[in-house]
Amino acid sequence: MIDEKLSDTFHRLTLSDGRQILLIGTAHVSKESVDEVELAIETEQPDHICLELDDGRMKNKDQENAWSNMDVKKVIKENKGFLLLANMALASFQKRMGDQSGSAPGQEILSAAKLAKEKGIPYSLCDREIQVTFKRAWRKSNLWNKAKLIATIISAVFSNEKISEQELEDLKKADVMQNMMDEMAKELPSVKAVLIDERDRYLATSIYLAPGQKKLAVIGAGHQKGIIKTLEELEQGKISTDLADISEVPKAGNAGKIISWAFPILIVGILLYGFINLGSSEGIKMFGYWLAVNMSFTALGAILALAHPINMVVSILSAPLTSLHPAIGVGMVSGLMEATLRKPKVKDFEQLGDDATTFKGWYRNRVLHTLLVFLYTSLAASIGNVVVFPILLSMLG
Repeated sequence: MIDEKLSDTFHRLTLSDGRQILLIGTAHVSKESVDEVELAIETEQPDHICLELDDGRMKNKDQENAWSNMDVKKVIKENKGFLLLANMALASFQKRMGDQSGSAPGQEILSAAKLAKEKGIPYSLCDREIQVTFKRAWRKSNLWNKAKLIATIISAVFSNEKISEQELEDLKKADVMQNMMDEMAKELPSVKAVLIDERDRYLATSIYLAPGQKKLAVIGAGHQKGIIKTLEELEQGKISTDLADISEVPKAGNAGKIISWAFPILIVGILLYGFINLGSSEGIKMFGYWLAVNMSFTALGAILALAHPINMVVSILSAPLTSLHPAIGVGMVSGLMEATLRKPKVKDFEQLGDDATTFKGWYRNRVLHTLLVFLYTSLAASIGNVVVFPILLSMLG
């Protein structure tokens, strides 16, 4: 494979069979990237266009009312609250940068698709489904990395960080993006493997298999180096074009299930031990400490989230029971109650994208507020369980 570097963000790759792949690395919130993609299509006249997008995200971008079809209660019932939070955090972060740069997130992708339709050029959506990517990242992360992921989500939601036009353009430079990827690899290696390495392979393989003699691929600059490397390996036959191993969500391991049940069993065991071996008065004291810590932390989470008063009471009272059942967390209860007591209105869905970019918006918008209540009570209850455990152990001595 011959790699002709036309610019920092534009490579012409010629395969051994004569096919060409024009690889454009873009910043997803850059007006200059939009112009660069449009110019490349006009001048190069490709016979096929490959886009770094999946079917689900394309539908969301095409349909302005996509969010209005979302059932918040169903999302929470199906234990997809954190997944939706991650989606909203990513969308709000990109939209904030897009608002600053004057270019909507992913506009270069949409522009490429629009031009392809106008010129009758077939195009492919070459990225893996975002839900699969997020779920694989979550499943492959240990407890500590999951905590980091949640912290990153919260940070992205409430950050007021401003980024300059020049900094946005710097995001397109391969060396800057590579440094970012290297930092991610150090901090969250399992997440980096899913978000970057696996998607490099998925995108490269999809581009390689796409029809056409002269293909134009529009991808994020951070994937450029990995895609070129993977294309070389594909052509040399070093790796297979089969993507089955990274296209499915891995099943939850037995270890995770055991741990999720082990904690409540330990709590119950410690309390029973206190009653049987230390006497009823000491057992009642231990039980009281457990209730107090468990319920107080949940109350703190509900208060910080400004949950509905009735929901606060329900969440606090249900906290001890939900903490003993891994399948029904207090966040599920509080989220469902909040969505019931403060049912989202049409305007909440219509303003979801804009409200997600501000701190006040997350409290004002009923959809986002429901997610906040879910998040805060879940985290608070989990912290409460961690805090109460050593207290109960100390009382046994």
